[in-house]
Amino acid sequence: MRWQRKSATIMAVSFFIAILVWSQMGMYLAHLLFGVNVKVNFFKFCISLFKENSLYYFLVITFLNSLIAYAILITCLKITQQYVLSRRFKTRLMSLRNIILTANIIQEFQPLNQNIIVIDHDRAMAFTVGFRRPLVVLSSGLIEMLDREELEAVIAHEAFHQSNYDSLKIFLLQLISQSLWFIPVTKWTYRNYKLISELLADEYAVQKTGSELGLGSALLKLIKKGFSDHPTPVLVYFSDGVVNYRLQQLVDPNQMIPVRLGMISIVISIHVLLLFMGMIVLAIT
Repeated sequence: MRWQRKSATIMAVSFFIAILVWSQMGMYLAHLLFGVNVKVNFFKFCISLFKENSLYYFLVITFLNSLIAYAILITCLKITQQYVLSRRFKTRLMSLRNIILTANIIQEFQPLNQNIIVIDHDRAMAFTVGFRRPLVVLSSGLIEMLDREELEAVIAHEAFHQSNYDSLKIFLLQLISQSLWFIPVTKWTYRNYKLISELLADEYAVQKTGSELGLGSALLKLIKKGFSDHPTPVLVYFSDGVVNYRLQQLVDPNQMIPVRLGMISIVISIHVLLLFMGMIVLAIT
């Protein structure tokens, strides 16, 4: 429950910031392009602090317009890129699908959602892909490496990601953090949601299998096997010490795992605050 509350809070914070900033950007663009009279707008307020046709006015309006243009362009680019890559990736996955192994897995483990496939690949992999209808993907290398109890835990782990639409949520949080890069907390929400989603999936796998042994054994085997630092093999994710937190939760579920703003986010936040204060000082003087 504690991770569910934190997960919901992180999502709420990120979406609140995104809706607030994007709506302000939209109102500013409506004012700029169509002359709509907007009474309350942060960007319009920033520009109003400076004398028209002055150097500072020109610099601020150029900066704000560039900021908004970047946010729009990176959002459109990432959505288009994700759409194209997802289609190509799914086509590739289907070409590697092992129909017999897929049928055996579905028959033996009987997952609630049968949107699951096994692909022919020597590398041990387990991940969830897709937004509208998430697909759980297992590799033949993974099936060969794990015993039944371990494989059941891995499938349960990925089934949680699938039912929780984590691939979509993580993409949206990543999109927000990249388009609103000047608000450091968005990057913090993106990173921490990835961590918490893994911990929640682990909790579900333990509840589903009734023991920590299957998941813990599978995790250790995958660590020993050695993955590179890529997000695709979802079961083991090495960046930001995620694997250490997952093992810690399996050993001692009651031990607190810190979810805090990092030093970089704090430093950037201070710089952004100083920038806006400097704008006001310049406007006054």
